[in-house]
Amino acid sequence: MAIEVNLDEMLKRRGITGKELCAMVGITEANLSILRSGKGKGVRFHTLNKICYYLDCNVGDILNFDGVLNEEDE
Repeated sequence: MAIEVNLDEMLKRRGITGKELCAMVGITEANLSILRSGKGKGVRFHTLNKICYYLDCNVGDILNFDGVLNEEDE
C-alpha cells in the first residue's frame, strides 16, 4: 500500500486507547479498526482533523507516503 498508517504508534505515544479515541472523535471502533489496518479506501478531512486535534499531532505523524504508486485502486 502506498499510504502507511501509523495511528497505533501515535496512540501509544499519547497513552490513549482506540476506544477512548473513538469516543472523542465520534467514530465507531469498527471504522477506527479499518483505518488503523490501512485497509480503508479513504478518510474524511473532518475525521482526520479531529484525530489530529485529540492526538495533538500532524497528519504526517499518522499517515506516510511510501513512494510507491498504487495503481490497483484506479
